[in-house]
Amino acid sequence: MTYLELLWAFLQIGLFSFGGGYASMPLIQSQVVDKYQWLSQSEFVDIISISQMTPGPIAINSATFVGQRVAGLPGALVATLGCILPACIIVLAAARFYYKHQQLTVVQGVLDGLRPAIIALIAASGVSILSLALWPSGFSLRPADLDWAALLLAGGCLFILRRWKASPVLVMLGAGAMGIILYWTGLLPGV
Repeated sequence: MTYLELLWAFLQIGLFSFGGGYASMPLIQSQVVDKYQWLSQSEFVDIISISQMTPGPIAINSATFVGQRVAGLPGALVATLGCILPACIIVLAAARFYYKHQQLTVVQGVLDGLRPAIIALIAASGVSILSLALWPSGFSLRPADLDWAALLLAGGCLFILRRWKASPVLVMLGAGAMGIILYWTGLLPGV
């Protein structure tokens, strides 16, 4: 039954995550954390972070990691297949339709109309991850509930990226090293 649930969950994610990996994060969270409870919210953030650092699309990497976590290697294969199958079918059908009707202004209008929805999904994902990173116990306006070490670390990374146009990979590695140091010194609470 777990394999069917993995397949069904990631078929839905693959089917409805139009716009790329970042747009799929709320859908993945809905299935993996909320509906099936395969991961906790903090485990989900960890999986998304790992998925962003590994080569390949975030949704597929997440499917592979979640499938592995839930049902081992066969689960990873089933979840990954579920994630990519709808995209393969949709892209083949859309390419055929587009080449046949690309001159129609309605087709261009539909594509232009999808952009704001995709941007909203990406923004919602970013706000959700930022909120969890800065307020591990849940959002609060009390300064004592804010994870100041995480805020300073994120702010420092953003400053380095903007000021010196540093490589995001090097900044992530540096942030990881700083996180380990802050965790070992007790300045960053454990998850």
